[in-house]
Amino acid sequence: MPRFFCPAALATHAVLDLPAGAARHVQVLRLQPGDAITLFNGGPGWQGEGAPGGEFDATITHMGRSDVQVQVGAHHATEREAHRAVHLAIGMPANDRMDWLVEKATELGVASIQPLMTERSVLRLTGERADKKVAHWQSVAIAACEQCGGNRVPTVHPVQTLAQWLKAGASHGATSPTSPHRLLLSLREGSGALRALAPKLPDVLFLSGPEGGLGPAEEDAAVQAGFSPVSLGPRVLRAETAALAALTLLA
Repeated sequence: MPRFFCPAALATHAVLDLPAGAARHVQVLRLQPGDAITLFNGGPGWQGEGAPGGEFDATITHMGRSDVQVQVGAHHATEREAHRAVHLAIGMPANDRMDWLVEKATELGVASIQPLMTERSVLRLTGERADKKVAHWQSVAIAACEQCGGNRVPTVHPVQTLAQWLKAGASHGATSPTSPHRLLLSLREGSGALRALAPKLPDVLFLSGPEGGLGPAEEDAAVQAGFSPVSLGPRVLRAETAALAALTLLA
């Protein structure tokens, strides 16, 4: 059954118009009045504490030229989320690799994504261009949730420099009711093995660099901010591969 993200306070028997993005998707699929769909609203992260997560049955009641109306049906408390919250702070890889990273991280159940500009970042974003990119990445995350069955859409937070983010306490977009364990992907000697540590960890804030990794001074600053260096093993992985490998171990 087609699934659509509807960031509204969903309730059984309610009649509502789908947001523009979902409405366009319904029209592209050539669905008709009477067809059944599934709606989800992102859960507490999008609707506030106490909001029901899961998903809702719905039936299309009206198809206009640019609007789609539905009646909300039964609620199902279905969750397909990772067993711990993993917040990813990533030095943005260049070209289309960030799109791919956001999509795959969402499929793996990431809780939030913080895009960062670092010393070695190729991708530099500020102002309106940064805002447009973040909106695009958020839409990529939404589409990935619709496809993979996730009911909690990860928030993609505004782009910051690593220095700004660490100065703010590395908390923007990466907090949880209990302070997450902070991990830094690093090749420095003495880094712990993530594979061995992963089973013992609660919620995690994971910091990973761009192409070429973080610079030595940046790693030092992260360690001073409470991040523990960890390693994926002896191989040097691409920036987007490394982040996803870590998520796979932590999810």
